[in-house]
Amino acid sequence: MNAVDFREALSCPVPILSHDKVQLAHGAGGKLSNEMIDKIFLPRFFNSTLKKMEDQAILDNPGGRIAFSTDTFVVDPIFFPGGDIGDLAINGTVNDVAMSGAVPKFLSVGFILEEGLPFETLHRIVLSMERAAKKAGVQIVTGDTKVVNRGSCDKLFINTTGIGFVPDDIHISASNLKPGDQILLSGTLGDHGMAVMTSREGLSFQSTVNSDTAGLSHLVKDMLGVSSEIHAMRDPTRGGVAASLNEFAVSSNVGIQIYGDRIPVRENVRGACEILGIDPLYVANEGKLIAVVPPEIVDDMLSAIKANPLGKAAVILGEVTEKHPGIVSLGTGLGVNRIVDMPIGEQLPRIC
Repeated sequence: MNAVDFREALSCPVPILSHDKVQLAHGAGGKLSNEMIDKIFLPRFFNSTLKKMEDQAILDNPGGRIAFSTDTFVVDPIFFPGGDIGDLAINGTVNDVAMSGAVPKFLSVGFILEEGLPFETLHRIVLSMERAAKKAGVQIVTGDTKVVNRGSCDKLFINTTGIGFVPDDIHISASNLKPGDQILLSGTLGDHGMAVMTSREGLSFQSTVNSDTAGLSHLVKDMLGVSSEIHAMRDPTRGGVAASLNEFAVSSNVGIQIYGDRIPVRENVRGACEILGIDPLYVANEGKLIAVVPPEIVDDMLSAIKANPLGKAAVILGEVTEKHPGIVSLGTGLGVNRIVDMPIGEQLPRIC
């Protein structure tokens, strides 16, 4: 338990319940279900919408377009250096909504709980979710819990669905890329994937590999303050930067050239990737974004990203070209190019 977790454990002790572990009856909709909701979830996620305890949330819409996204998190282990399944679930959906240029506002949360899960574990995760939601400026307005037999799921799975509002002048899409566009990356690659994998495999390094899990909505706001002419954005999670750039290249029917000497990777992450035989371009990230922008605004946009704490290591990663439509290539230090393919399968299962 790190210092933050320890302080929270002192200030937010596990509520006193009838049981110290999740029972099948906690998913039956009766007294134990209500006790779990009242003592574990409501105190942490409380707001005027959720307190009504309806089967749905009625939300005020200021008009215009909404961004809507859903994701399910099954990461193993549920606690890893730098984060846990709780803040990962909040940040992951916040980021998916924000990549459209939307301002994330509301989340739903669904829990699948394994019978026998200690309430101490659940409480710790809920505290982490509360902290992440407040940091991202979103409210959890509705949710659900289900309890399954011991062995039917691994501790707990979390589904989050997010809604955000898109300003009228924002039109961000993977199909918007044009030759000459510059590709920005907000920071180092592979931190999350290698944090989970090294924790799972018991690998030890001189310095701990920490996940980069973070909500990116405030960084996106800073970027849109520079210009609304961002052509495309993506948070490169499963499949990493390689998958995201291949999706861009195919959607816009353009080529993409990566500058191989500019790929930012922490030394401990690079070492872990070498041991496991994995290219950092294919490793999941949970607190980084790729942005494709016109060349005339790239310098101002890069400065804005670097001014944000989440973008200090930002770089111009590459450019969009007319050559080889639909293909991503990487320039090596030897002056030759290699193709960066779309990953065929999942190299790192249960990474988010």
